Amino acid sequence: MKQDWIECTLQEAFETVTGNTPPKKEKENYGDEIPFIKPPQIENNTIITSLEYLSLKGKEKARILPINSVLVTCIGNLGRVGLNKKEVAFNQQINAIKPVSGIEAKFTFYQAQSIYFRNQLEKLSTSTTVSLVNKTSFNSIRFKIAPLTIQKAIVKKIEALFSDLDQGIADLKKAQEQLKIYRQAVLKKAFEGELTKEWREKQTNLPSADELLEQIKVERQKYYEEQIEDWKKALKNWEKIVDEGKKPAKPQKIKQFNGISEDDYCKLPKLPSSWDWEKFGNVCLKIMDGTHFSPKNIENGDFKYITAKNIKEGRIDLKNLSYVTKEDHLAIYARCDVKKGDILYIKDGATTGRAAINNFDEEFSLLSSVGVFRTSHNLILPKFLEHYLNAQITRNRMLSNIAGVAITRLTLVKLNNSVFIICSPEEQHQIVKEIESRLSVCDAVEQNISESLEKAKALRQSILKKAFEGKLLSEEEIAQCKAQPDYEPASVLLEKIKKEKKK
Repeated sequence: MKQDWIECTLQEAFETVTGNTPPKKEKENYGDEIPFIKPPQIENNTIITSLEYLSLKGKEKARILPINSVLVTCIGNLGRVGLNKKEVAFNQQINAIKPVSGIEAKFTFYQAQSIYFRNQLEKLSTSTTVSLVNKTSFNSIRFKIAPLTIQKAIVKKIEALFSDLDQGIADLKKAQEQLKIYRQAVLKKAFEGELTKEWREKQTNLPSADELLEQIKVERQKYYEEQIEDWKKALKNWEKIVDEGKKPAKPQKIKQFNGISEDDYCKLPKLPSSWDWEKFGNVCLKIMDGTHFSPKNIENGDFKYITAKNIKEGRIDLKNLSYVTKEDHLAIYARCDVKKGDILYIKDGATTGRAAINNFDEEFSLLSSVGVFRTSHNLILPKFLEHYLNAQITRNRMLSNIAGVAITRLTLVKLNNSVFIICSPEEQHQIVKEIESRLSVCDAVEQNISESLEKAKALRQSILKKAFEGKLLSEEEIAQCKAQPDYEPASVLLEKIKKEKKK
């Protein structure tokens, strides 16, 4: 450690306190007098306001922090740090470090964000399922104290470096947002026929939308007949084994949905002459969703269990994946037999409208929050359908059909009655090509931005690491600090703090 610094425990230098929650049943505890802080409001930031406030009565039952206290999340997502610029109350998931004379509040605030502090916090965690650091353990964390003049210089330098870094991060995030806008502009033009306009003018023998719909009609009938044959075989096998499993359900007859009304047609964007609108229910071989009864999730098993959290735009994310038993899977799969090439589509919740092709050969189980679009791949290209569903203009159109206000939910009836663009498979292929040639550039730029943001995150930690190893200030800057009349070693400072605590 640098000369004139000292290391001690939090308990030796500070008063720490764990938050609490005034009884929720007593509604008079809550009002608009004092911010009530919970972990989601703490993001390595300064805190002035909150989503929830206490009344004066609630304040009497809460633990109140003076200005410039440092709040640290100590349950679940460990180590997020806040600095309050107004008196606040806080809940039991947070431990706080009250300010003391002789230690700059921001010196504590930044040190609590450092990897040195964070590593200690994680080592002290008492649980494998939910991370938890209680007040006693929290008090044992080692804290580095520098002379006060050096503390001030370190804080000033950190903030100058962070200011430049934050501006760079803001520019990168702005670029990310601009890429999102560009992506949606590409998709909008694609499904208005703009990207293939020149290509289309050179074609001489493209099938019309009506011709394609006739082919789809034939494919739908063929698919139904195949389903009936499979059902007959399954029924015979079931009859051979008395009382073994559930009786196979007969496939539903092909439904023909009412055409698009004239009024609705007028509200839809104008399409090229060889294109047309049609309802999904008259185009798809099958539209279904997963189980409406949540099975028991297990950490490992034979069958993956896919829910809305696993569906991203254009991909299936297998992080945080859970599994189901074979017995549960068979029951779910009998209802929703997802196949390779089907489009998975989030139909419930905050992320409604995301779509991704299923590229897995294996069977898996699906929750009802995810719908499935199945088409004849030779007539409706899966990638074309995926891009169409991920276009914001499509999403807006689909979400306008949402039933209810409290819960974002698209029923299967709504999905069947939503509209889809019909154009030739040849043009679908060309549209996908045009989209992906443009979005591949986006992907490369976005990857660079993501890498730059990760580097910025690492640089922030590097700055903090140097700061609390005493290596951030130059020798000249340290000499200037030592030349100040109020300079004194941290050991002297700590003794003063201890004496003050005993009073």
